[in-house]
Amino acid sequence: MAAPAPPRWDRKMQQRLARGEEAALGELYDRFATLVHGLAHRVMGDEEAAGLITREVFGYIWENPDAYDPKDGNMRSWIATLTQRQAVGKLRSCEAERVASGGERISEQFEERVREANTAARADFIRDSMPASIRAALDLAYLQRRDYRQAAHELGLTEVEARRRMRLGLQMLSTAIQHEHPGGTR
Repeated sequence: MAAPAPPRWDRKMQQRLARGEEAALGELYDRFATLVHGLAHRVMGDEEAAGLITREVFGYIWENPDAYDPKDGNMRSWIATLTQRQAVGKLRSCEAERVASGGERISEQFEERVREANTAARADFIRDSMPASIRAALDLAYLQRRDYRQAAHELGLTEVEARRRMRLGLQMLSTAIQHEHPGGTR
């Protein structure tokens, strides 16, 4: 079975970047900079490092516009993957430099931090990619501490529908953990 056709915007953006249109990079930055910075910050835990990674990711995209193939999926996922790889690589590089300069060897605690950052970044990306209706129900439940009855009332839904959306959102988020720990275990 063939993969679904990527959104038209993604194909057009890739073509514009390949032609070297500076305005295309600006549009891409406007659309995805928050995603890139947020993922990088989640992995690095540092605002300055997240800003550097954001610049590096968009610099890479500008210099390598053909690296994105619309047949492989949407541009948002591709950019998130680039960011994740860049941030984890930078985190490992920083740790290796620390070890080389006389620090103790790379510890299991550091590797656990990398795994946790990867899982958190995937969860952030999944949450940001959810349909707005599901994200709204989860946000009410977990960020604003509403139960499903209160969420249903605030969203103008039945209680059954509010529970369904929350359950679906949690199932989507659980894939971030399952991806890190196959079978849901460590």
